[in-house]
Amino acid sequence: MRETEMFDIYTEDMRKLGTASRQEVHAQGLWHQTFHCWIIQRDAEGEPSLLFQRRHPNKDVFPLLLDTSCAGHLQAGEDVKDGIRELEEELGLAVPVEELTYIGRVAQEHLLSPDWIDREINHVFIYENERSLLDYRIQTEELTGLYWVGLQEFRELRCGKRDLLTSAGVYVDEISGGLREQQATWRLTDFTPNSDEYYQLLFNWIEQEATEGGTQE
Repeated sequence: MRETEMFDIYTEDMRKLGTASRQEVHAQGLWHQTFHCWIIQRDAEGEPSLLFQRRHPNKDVFPLLLDTSCAGHLQAGEDVKDGIRELEEELGLAVPVEELTYIGRVAQEHLLSPDWIDREINHVFIYENERSLLDYRIQTEELTGLYWVGLQEFRELRCGKRDLLTSAGVYVDEISGGLREQQATWRLTDFTPNSDEYYQLLFNWIEQEATEGGTQE
């Protein structure tokens, strides 16, 4: 049960303070760690796209919004790399941690209500993967679809240079339970909020990789 989950808690600069339950962490706004993994792919011209998952309508926070490809809390005692289990749980990807690239951490806080203050230390990873979305095995209790969003289009949406973008993806068919392909149109309000610092970390790494033409270790 979620109520019994225990998280390690920290100061914003990662000094460990102890442990607390999931409920206490969010009610008191305690800093805790999360695993974030962005799946990216590049087209024939090398232009990158980001994979977003669409959150389930029953999620207690940001229902139906487009979110990080894969993310989850680290439980008490877990190392950052232990978060890789989320890839298999949410997307059906059994991936060795060596295939991911760690690009850094960002502290973010979201004041969702007087009783829900989410202060997360996000550890951000990258995974480049050309797999067809129809081959994913998604956790239907957590998400309802997956969508590729061009990096340049997303940046233009974030800075107000465009009002809409269109992306290719898949959604869960409620009757068959299988995945169906879809073209969908999104506004900025359809995406979960992340800080400028968070996205700058992500964008800078992807752009640096494109410039260097290689893969960081």
